[in-house]
Amino acid sequence: MLIVEKLENNIDQVSFSNMEKFDSLVADDIRTELIKLFDVPNSKVIINLEGVRYIDSSGFGCFLSTMKVARNNYGTLKICNIIPEVLSLFTALQLHTVFDLYDDLDSCLNSF
Repeated sequence: MLIVEKLENNIDQVSFSNMEKFDSLVADDIRTELIKLFDVPNSKVIINLEGVRYIDSSGFGCFLSTMKVARNNYGTLKICNIIPEVLSLFTALQLHTVFDLYDDLDSCLNSF
């Protein structure tokens, strides 16, 4: 379900296979895995939401707790490939002011 790929400049890309819904059924397990990526100070992580069609409050909570761990360990967390319906949820919840959001992976990579 969760795939971690090492990209250029020591950036980890997290993507999801066969997961359209990011909800309470998967959020705790994913949170555990995401937080591990920030065990090393100054980690750089991109969450690629390609294929994710729905995120509930548990999913957003997962992102928020991961962001807190990232900041506490001087890491960077960015999110890309968000479909318009999910992006509207980020905006409605004012989370577009908390996270660095990008349309695609290339623009996200170029932002580092």
